[in-house]
Amino acid sequence: MAYNKVVIAGINTSELEVLKEEEKIALLKEIRATGSKAARDKLINGNLRLVLSVIQRFTGRGEDIDDLFQIGVIGLIKAINNFDLSKEVRFSTYCVPMISGELRRYLRDNSHVKVSRSLRDLAYKAIQAKERLTVSLCREPNTEEIAKEINEKRSDVVIALESISDPVSLYEPVYSDSEDTLYIMDQVSDMNDVESRMDELAIRDAIRDLDERERNILYLRFFCGKTQMEVAGEIGISQAQVSRLEKGAISRIKNSI
Repeated sequence: MAYNKVVIAGINTSELEVLKEEEKIALLKEIRATGSKAARDKLINGNLRLVLSVIQRFTGRGEDIDDLFQIGVIGLIKAINNFDLSKEVRFSTYCVPMISGELRRYLRDNSHVKVSRSLRDLAYKAIQAKERLTVSLCREPNTEEIAKEINEKRSDVVIALESISDPVSLYEPVYSDSEDTLYIMDQVSDMNDVESRMDELAIRDAIRDLDERERNILYLRFFCGKTQMEVAGEIGISQAQVSRLEKGAISRIKNSI
């Protein structure tokens, strides 16, 4: 879909305004301070291209594109209502999973793929249990804990949840502007825990601000489990340099969040 050449829901997308990040934050502050409808409308209109970018991944399933667009706008409005200005997170970074989540709920509830009623009921039961456990445990529960909560087999819970989910690549790009690219992996989290979600996004933004060598060192150390000596040998610097760069990168991440 060439979203700069089409008309969706009565809107000529080629004429849509695109706001800068600082403009979005200023409008959000105005909305919080005064409840300005004009500011809210401007913020919504200034993010409609973002909505269009997200819904492109959900087209080709027989759904009316106008319907998808309207559902995406609902997700955008929820993002505006829930965005925490105290967190150093880009507004678009927060918006994408909110819009995607709204679209996924809509497609799940209106799916043309025939899933048995019992399997769908089990999936919804598991989702509700997950929400309860997230609150009581103050963390996202694993599948074993969800299965125990609803007295079902773990394997049955896994199958039920997979039956209402569409497989996608974690590295599939969702939205890109001149400053940032957002991927599916940026959405992997429990959207019911807004505070936790904001913290996660703040950390991701802070990591993106590191230079390539610093990001590589953190990746090798904490994702690959390598020692500082092993990292030093791989990237061609001393162990002392690795230690200094690692500490500096972690300190910058902590300071930014």
